[in-house]
Amino acid sequence: MSDQQIKNDIYNVVWSACDTFRGTIEPSTYKDYILTMLFVKYLSDVRKSKIAEYEKQYNGNTMRIERAMNNERFSIPEDCTFEYLYGKRNDPEIGQTINTVLEKIEDANKAKLHNVFRNIDFNSEHNLGKPRQRNERLKNLLDDFNNPKLDLRQERVGHLDVIGDVYEFLIAKFASQAGKKAGEFYTPSEVSETLARLVAPEKNNRICDPTCGSGSLLIKASKQVGSRDFSLYGQEMNGATWALCKMNMFLHEVDSARIEWEDTIREPQLLEGDSLLKFDVVIANPPFSLDKWGQEMAAGDRFERFSRGIPPKSKGDWAFIMHMLATAVEGKGRVGVVVPHGVLFRGAAEGKIRKAVIEENLLAGVVGLPANLFYGAGIPAALLIFDKARKPNGKENVFFIDASREFEQGTNQNVLKPKHMDKIVETFQKREVIEKYSYSATFDEIEENDFNLNIPRYVDTFEPEPEVDIPAVQEKIQGLENELAGVRTKMDGYLEELGF
Repeated sequence: MSDQQIKNDIYNVVWSACDTFRGTIEPSTYKDYILTMLFVKYLSDVRKSKIAEYEKQYNGNTMRIERAMNNERFSIPEDCTFEYLYGKRNDPEIGQTINTVLEKIEDANKAKLHNVFRNIDFNSEHNLGKPRQRNERLKNLLDDFNNPKLDLRQERVGHLDVIGDVYEFLIAKFASQAGKKAGEFYTPSEVSETLARLVAPEKNNRICDPTCGSGSLLIKASKQVGSRDFSLYGQEMNGATWALCKMNMFLHEVDSARIEWEDTIREPQLLEGDSLLKFDVVIANPPFSLDKWGQEMAAGDRFERFSRGIPPKSKGDWAFIMHMLATAVEGKGRVGVVVPHGVLFRGAAEGKIRKAVIEENLLAGVVGLPANLFYGAGIPAALLIFDKARKPNGKENVFFIDASREFEQGTNQNVLKPKHMDKIVETFQKREVIEKYSYSATFDEIEENDFNLNIPRYVDTFEPEPEVDIPAVQEKIQGLENELAGVRTKMDGYLEELGF
């Protein structure tokens, strides 16, 4: 069976299991139950695979098998497997039983799974209903996950990219149903891939996403390296989303990823001593125009991230950008960020910050994306690319791309296809000026525009109206008038015959 067939089997089983919750819980909430159970099933099936492998290798020697299992990535006690939970599916306290199992798995793997399951409550009356309803839903969930097609043993799924890809696919599916809340945990795959390719991570790079959501952007960036020689870092404020990101890393075998749980602006956790940890690549899709982002502490920020100015209280876009710039390695760090278009042209404090960043020669490129790419947000977005390898105050050109008109229209969302992504990346890398698509703007041009980065100021996409052939139009109008006069003459004749 091919990898794609296996993936399809798993997709279908897990997506069908969602019927247990549809209509009673929001997708942004029930995703946590589904994905957590998938992770438990994965841990259990990998455990079965390893035990079978060691039983064969050590001819059933219990002591040697146990010793080998203790050296595995995860330690899963016998009473913490999916099979154990399935055997308890009719338990009147099944919700608490699942919670207890998750706590035991955490305790057995403290270094990796500490607090990962603490934000998910399978005994929640608020989310899952009163005991009878809750028990029925959880029994149905366990029944669905017991499907033979949801076999995640290593001998079936092979390389872990299969289950990692399944996890990513499911997060995307949940995002498609979560409306505006989707932005809290997911960046569309094609946007993530485009941004990752533009910042071009390399071997031995430290890669960070300070607003990492469920981790899809970090995973996409790591895949651009082309080897396992990288290190991933992230920070996420929402506890449930942080847990999804941790599980996502493990399912992609990035066990060493450091993912912190806190508010990036108010309490950055990725530190080296008393200083911000520095990264070769910093990428993010921060919340658009976040209100109450932490302006009250910006003036006294001990990391001096806001020396260029303090963004308005109701729009935190530049706060995140300045944090990212502060954490990029001096002299070589690259930064890529998804922003709403207002970041390009809004004035006052934001205009002052934008001017300072451009004068420092940090901004390398601006890419305008199509509208309606993001779940729950129809507005178009842009990608900003910064490069600390540019000569300080060097007044180098800024490269603009207007890719807003190149997409494929989907049922609910617009989509960037591979050809669209390739064109963006190749044009940016070559700095190729293409009529009505891209332009290399000098510092003087940007200064003349008062440091406004609105893309139409630089990429002229104006389409002239076709010339009107006035004589032909007049001739056509005269023909219509003659035809109308003939119709009126006939009508008068008919009326006369009828005695009117």
